[in-house]
Amino acid sequence: MQGMLLVDKPAGWTSFDVVNYVRRIVANAEGKRPKHVKVGHTGTLDPFATGLLVLLIGKDYTRRAAELSKLDKTYEVTIRLGQTSSTGDPEGDVIAVSDTVPDQKAVQEAASRFRGQIEQIPPAYSAIKINGQRAYKLARAGKEVVIEPRQVTINRLEVTDYKYPELKLVADVSSGTYIRALAEDIGKVLRTGAYTLILRRSSIGDFSVDNAVETKQINLDNMIDYMFK
Repeated sequence: MQGMLLVDKPAGWTSFDVVNYVRRIVANAEGKRPKHVKVGHTGTLDPFATGLLVLLIGKDYTRRAAELSKLDKTYEVTIRLGQTSSTGDPEGDVIAVSDTVPDQKAVQEAASRFRGQIEQIPPAYSAIKINGQRAYKLARAGKEVVIEPRQVTINRLEVTDYKYPELKLVADVSSGTYIRALAEDIGKVLRTGAYTLILRRSSIGDFSVDNAVETKQINLDNMIDYMFK
């Protein structure tokens, strides 16, 4: 079985959970053990996030993972102002920072500062490797995590709605951009603090979540119908 599968990941699942779910279905279809089946993806999503995962099934497609992971991505994000989170998302320890209420102009000006090529420090709770270990594992162990800034590109950052304390944005970004870090940086500019409350990936390159299937809808009988090459 070879091809690509667009999946709409639900909140609470890791990207690896989705890969394992599909891998078991493919293994059953091919009469193999799951460990002997090749299934990968083109870019992880945090467990709290929802949206598009492009799954690659079979050796001919999993070898393209590095190539496809470099595609630009689009996210719909809701930022919570006035608080910060230890992980940059709802799963961390949330702390109140400020009761300042920025006006619409201040919010628009803050967003404008992050359009184009910027330097960004990825979150400590990320899958980046530091001396061979994942940053999030070091952070969970209470160890200091030092990650160097990297250049990323924000092709579009549009404010779609603002009703304090929630700020909604659409972001078209280059591969390697962390929306959690972007939200925190916006909070710093506004001097309110911020974290990512809701995150949904709507596209990867030309692939759209509109054409994706929900994870639990995939089964042995219909999987071939959802795949494409």
